[in-house]
Amino acid sequence: MARKPEPPTPATGNRDKLIEALMGLLAERRFEELGFGDLAARAGVSLAACRAEFGSMLAVLAAHAKEIDRKVLAGLDSDLADELPRERLFDVLMRRLEALAPHKGAIRSLMRSARRNPPLALALNGITMQSMQWMLTAADINAAGPGGAVRAQGVALLYASALRTWVDDDDPGLARTMAALDRELARGARWAGLLDTLCRLAPSRRGPGRRSRPQRDDLDEEPIPA
Repeated sequence: MARKPEPPTPATGNRDKLIEALMGLLAERRFEELGFGDLAARAGVSLAACRAEFGSMLAVLAAHAKEIDRKVLAGLDSDLADELPRERLFDVLMRRLEALAPHKGAIRSLMRSARRNPPLALALNGITMQSMQWMLTAADINAAGPGGAVRAQGVALLYASALRTWVDDDDPGLARTMAALDRELARGARWAGLLDTLCRLAPSRRGPGRRSRPQRDDLDEEPIPA
C-alpha cells in the first residue's frame, strides 16, 4: 500500500494559484491569522481576481478538498471491485491521504486551529462529510439519502481520527497511519452493526389503522463496511 505521493498539480489559473497559496500559508501560519490580502499577495493575483474566484477563505478550503476528491476519483483502480467493502474504503481513504501528502504541514496547522475554534471545526466537518460521500461512492458503498448522510458523517469522523496519526507519521510506508485507519474502520463497522440492530429492534410507533412503510432502509440494506 506504499505508493509514492503524487506531486502537487502545477498551478495555472488564478483559482489553482489561490488554492496553492493558502496551503503554503497554512504551513507557516494559523488559519485565523490569514486574510484575502495575504492570499492574493502569495498567489500573485489582484484582490479583484481573488474575489472573482472565492467568496470566503472556507470556500478556498472547500475547493482544495474538491481537487483532492478529483485526484482520488481519477486514480481509481478497477481491481478494487473484487475486494470487500471495508477493504475498498480503506484503499480509497489511503489514496486520499497520499494525495494530501504535499500539504501535510497545512493540514496539521488547520487541525490545530480547528481544536481552538469550534465554528471552524464544524465548517471543516461539513466539507469533509461532502468529500466522504464521494469516497464512499468511489468504494462502491451507497452514499445516497439519509442513510448515506449518516454513513458519510461516520466515515468523516473516523477519517479525522486517522488524520491525527497521519500528520505525525514520517514513515514512507505510513505503517502507523494504515494501522490507525484499519482500527477506525473496524470500529465504524461495529458501530454500524449496532445501529443496524437497534433499527431492527426499535418498537413501531405506528398508530391503529396506519399503513406501515416498507421495511427498507439504507442502513439496513448496507451498513458501513464490515
